[in-house]
Amino acid sequence: MDYENEMDFENRMVAPEYAPEDAEVENPLRPRTLEEYIGQEKVKENLAVFIEAAKQRKESLDHVLLYGPPGLGKTTLAGIIANELNVNLRITSGPAIEKPGDLAALLTNLNPGDVLFIDEVHRLSRSVEEILYPAMEDYALDIITGKGQMAASYHLPLPKFTLVGATTRAGQLSAPLRDRFGVVLRLEMYSPEELAKIVTRSARILGIPIEADGALEIASRSRGTPRIANRMLRRVRDFAQVMTDGVITYQSAKIGLDRLEVDEIGLDANDRRMLSAMIRYYNGGPVGLETLAAAIGEEAVTIEDVYEPYLMQIGFLNRTPRGRCVTRAAYLHLGLTPPGEQTPQQSFFDLARAQEPKDSASKDSLDGK
Repeated sequence: MDYENEMDFENRMVAPEYAPEDAEVENPLRPRTLEEYIGQEKVKENLAVFIEAAKQRKESLDHVLLYGPPGLGKTTLAGIIANELNVNLRITSGPAIEKPGDLAALLTNLNPGDVLFIDEVHRLSRSVEEILYPAMEDYALDIITGKGQMAASYHLPLPKFTLVGATTRAGQLSAPLRDRFGVVLRLEMYSPEELAKIVTRSARILGIPIEADGALEIASRSRGTPRIANRMLRRVRDFAQVMTDGVITYQSAKIGLDRLEVDEIGLDANDRRMLSAMIRYYNGGPVGLETLAAAIGEEAVTIEDVYEPYLMQIGFLNRTPRGRCVTRAAYLHLGLTPPGEQTPQQSFFDLARAQEPKDSASKDSLDGK
């Protein structure tokens, strides 16, 4: 997703992309060691072996590529790698390195063994990538200054370092860059049980009393993403403070998230609006991306990058050569009868009800009715 779309959706509760407000919560909550890190068991087991082997050989760790959906802990893992190796961590991002000189300045200031973390590594420019190749492979920089007869070539040796690259789009990495990473690890979505442990740990660090059922309720609506879970925890805390003396219970978590229009599987009002529009106007599809974007008043890239990934992961949306289609599971979740199972009582007003908060009793209890 480009920067403008990130800004448009930074306040969307269930958007997994990093928002400035997340810094206040994420920074104190980041685990410092692999032992503290919850979930991603296969990744942790392999990393532990690679780190221990590098420490025993007294060498720098091989370059590491972390890829997967946003919000799963790639930046956190980079910090853990540096901490486990007992070296410094330098953090930057692909768009921030605009020209080869920026990268050269970063690399020449590294100490032996340091970890350089580049977020959104797929967005490095081609000219910067070409400088990075010999730095990763030979630990050297080849720089040419001047033009024509005044041109001069310099070969600058670099200290051995570990590059940790993170990307949400591994397919957009160029093959030469991808091949220079010795360790490639994919981060998977979290289960509700794993997220409940993360929510409980975060609540303990933030001093928020929480019951097990309350943590699981937040976790089940967090789209398998720790960043969203921590964001919801902070929002639900306000409802708990008013309703249940500051303790997050199942009831306060449920009512709070219902009021925020996040349903039991993590869909928000925007997700339901798009699915309902596809059903109402196009009989569930197939419908083209540009047509759908015009119908709901969103940019096509926003639908593709923001709405679709999760809806496809949970099986509510299919991409076909003819366009997008709503699945039977989505009809049932919205309380509608799938095509071919239509009943005479089905009406247009079912679609309107599908977009309303599902638990009206929860709304009334918060309003004191």
